Amino acid sequence: TMGRRSMLGGGGTTLPLSSSAIINKNASSTPNNTMSLNKDQTRLRIEKMEADRQLRRQRTRELRVTRAAEEKRNLSKGNPGDVDFIGLVHQWREEHGGSACPHGEESSSQNNENDDLWGTPVTTTSSKGDKICVCVRKRPLNSKERKKKEHDAVTCLHPTATVHSAKLRVDGISKYCDHNSFRFDHAFDEESSTEEVYRYTAKPLVRYVCCEGAVTGRTRGSVQQQPRATVFAYGQTGSGKTHTMGGIQEMVAEDIFLTLSNNAFDNEGCSLENTVVSVAIFEIYDGRIQDLLNNRTRLKVLEDGKGEVVVAGLEEFEASGPRDFLSLIERGQKNRTTHATEANDVSSRSHAICQILFRDKFNGKFKGKLSLVDLAGSERGSDTKSHNRQRRTESSEINTSLLALKECIRAIDGDSKHVPYRQSKLTLILKDCFVSRSARTAMIATLSPGSNSTDHTVNTLRYADRIKEKKVGNLFSPTNRSPAPPPE
Repeated sequence: TMGRRSMLGGGGTTLPLSSSAIINKNASSTPNNTMSLNKDQTRLRIEKMEADRQLRRQRTRELRVTRAAEEKRNLSKGNPGDVDFIGLVHQWREEHGGSACPHGEESSSQNNENDDLWGTPVTTTSSKGDKICVCVRKRPLNSKERKKKEHDAVTCLHPTATVHSAKLRVDGISKYCDHNSFRFDHAFDEESSTEEVYRYTAKPLVRYVCCEGAVTGRTRGSVQQQPRATVFAYGQTGSGKTHTMGGIQEMVAEDIFLTLSNNAFDNEGCSLENTVVSVAIFEIYDGRIQDLLNNRTRLKVLEDGKGEVVVAGLEEFEASGPRDFLSLIERGQKNRTTHATEANDVSSRSHAICQILFRDKFNGKFKGKLSLVDLAGSERGSDTKSHNRQRRTESSEINTSLLALKECIRAIDGDSKHVPYRQSKLTLILKDCFVSRSARTAMIATLSPGSNSTDHTVNTLRYADRIKEKKVGNLFSPTNRSPAPPPE
């Protein structure tokens, strides 16, 4: 018992611990300190994560407020749509806005001898008197596009037109824009008036047919090549072709009779004293030719012994002044074939051709011709998915004739010996405008600015670009993509 008490420190007395016991106690307390330190670091990391989370939430709230304000500003400007893509387009315009060039001075009969018909200086790489002028015109966003929240995805900075195609990367989140630029003789934005478009496209042709062509008409052998000029309006359904052509027709009516009344040329020129102006309007619909000024009478296309193409049965109506001219235009427009499609409620389903003929008042001899052609709207396959058989047939006929037209225009601009005008009835009827050495042509490609139409707009620009194949050159940076800033 005594031994047991001495070992336990009898009387409640605690004996001093040995050194080994102290070491064991310190060793056992070290893990507790480490655990406490780890808990402090974990707590700090959690607090930091919470602070970062709060900061991100604050930034997100601020970004939402900023985006809402920016979206409101875009809506007030009539440009709804995705704020990020609109920002990319705006950024591109800010970077390249200074590259726009002013349109040249209005062409006139007193052009510099080094200028061609369109008032463009002739360089060593182009021959005098270009036979074709290609321009593009962009229309503003319409109410249907705004309702669908499409944004403006086309920029026209003369002489270029650029399409900003909205894209998503593979992750489905990152946004960027593809910028496809094309160069033409003229590029008109949504602020340009129809009068400005007319000044640089159709007006030189009116003067050429009425004045310059009649005096300086070329000859092939002993036969004089009378002046022939054609103005085409081409583009997607609903892009503004008929609107543009309607305004041009009104200005042509005024300008023709003003030019004839002020004509100061000799007896070979055209004037009101020796020239009669007549108008004929017909359409090509689904391979059929119909006279729009004569109860839609069916017509035939024939060739005479001299190889001249004649529309048999087509009636010509004399116009003594602008009022008579415009009344005939309005009458023909009312008889034109239109149908509702997915892209346009009132889509022109036919090619409408207005021929203005100049004949000698005394012997009826042909002196010149100006053709105003409002082409049917081109369509993609996706635009015809809900069409019936008749609409699909129409679309196929339209696209076939437009392809043939492109090849013919390229042939005349390149002075090709072969012009494939027999590929469609449209090009066959306009044969004299292609094979005549005195033919001049202006093409106006109309563009839809909506972001959902960018694929079709690019196709329209490629169609127009292949006619002359002008290079964009160093006007823009070679970079053709603009990535959106990474999300916060």
